Amino acid sequence: MQAKNVLVAQSGGPTPVINNSLRAIVETCRYYPDTFGTVYAGSHGIEGVLKEELIDLSQQPEEEIALLRTTPAAGSIGTCRYKLKPHQEADFDRVIEVLKAHNIGFFFYIGGNDSMDTAHKVARLGQERGLDLVGVGVPKTIDNDVGDSEFQLIDHTPGYGSVARYWALNIQNANEENSGSSPADPVLVIQIMGRKIGFIPAAARLADPGHEMPLQIFMKESNLTLDEMTDAINDNVRKFGRSVVAVSEGFPMGDIGETKDSFGHTQFSASKITVGQKLVNHLNEKGLPARGAARNNVPGTDQRHNMIYASVTDLEEAYNVGQKAVMIAKEDGSGFMSTLLREPGDIYNVHYDKVPLDRVANSEREFPQQWIARNRYDVTDDFIRYARPLIGDDWVSIPLVNGIQRHARIKPVFAEKKCPEYIPQEYQ
Repeated sequence: MQAKNVLVAQSGGPTPVINNSLRAIVETCRYYPDTFGTVYAGSHGIEGVLKEELIDLSQQPEEEIALLRTTPAAGSIGTCRYKLKPHQEADFDRVIEVLKAHNIGFFFYIGGNDSMDTAHKVARLGQERGLDLVGVGVPKTIDNDVGDSEFQLIDHTPGYGSVARYWALNIQNANEENSGSSPADPVLVIQIMGRKIGFIPAAARLADPGHEMPLQIFMKESNLTLDEMTDAINDNVRKFGRSVVAVSEGFPMGDIGETKDSFGHTQFSASKITVGQKLVNHLNEKGLPARGAARNNVPGTDQRHNMIYASVTDLEEAYNVGQKAVMIAKEDGSGFMSTLLREPGDIYNVHYDKVPLDRVANSEREFPQQWIARNRYDVTDDFIRYARPLIGDDWVSIPLVNGIQRHARIKPVFAEKKCPEYIPQEYQ
């Protein structure tokens, strides 16, 4: 059988470890030259496919591919927020045209629930149009919201372990700052990503599993009003003299002048006022039961691209799900997502498997209610037992040159264009 070319792309928000899944796909395809031909990357996801901007990854030096391991975020091949919607027939036709023109037989899409929907649509469309195409999804998201709430489709998503570690360590440092400055600044409010689901803010508890800090965690699922939240924080200040408050960016606080991306998701970092600032304003207007004022800290996108805080466990698992995706494509065929599932027992271990794309496309896991403490502003020990192994036990070794990180340098070597110019439908 003649080898078919490979197309890999990624979509949605990046993670510190996303490029290690990309690296795994490139390196694993090299093991099977009789099956996998040239490996291309869609520049900026499916948008690059539509514009026929395909980066030739097979022509990149092996050293640069290897350096993808510790190159964070999506700068290597780019990502996008472009969604193939049912009415965009011209876009679907264009995707097939480009795939045929470049002899693409394997399509890997790295992303979250919306990206799995794209992977599912492309895989199904290829079959419907008589194209010999194998489409496989590779999971990633810092939100840990892909799959089901019973953790039967996927235990956790690569990307989550690193952002959980980011917050475990940053909350530790924030507590030291608040402890020292509390006579003047008794309340430190820290806004944490978590648009719809509370896994990321919940990870703040990993900084203090013994509950020694005056730490409070307010997830969207807390179901408290702003006044109830204020009362809880003031009670903490009365008890401890200070409070470190972790609040989800998606905590409902009324109008914040939010904007939305092309997926329809709220862009909290692009809104007129942050949730953290609105809470601080409310606390200071109401008055604290201590001298001083509440202060606000909003790290923003740093948590999803900071390799310094990445989890070694997460890094390894991101590689393994990418490698598993290639083996699925080779041995099982189209219409699956590679997945990782936790083994039963107290010792943490996972195995890698596959699930049908149509079961995870547009899926949305919920944070288990039983993992929310009775007071509604903390999490239970069951959550700690779930999340603790994901943050690992060591630092990632990051190569430095002249004191700064040595990131992969993917050369802009593009496949020759064979199709007419095309403007994606959402641009028109």
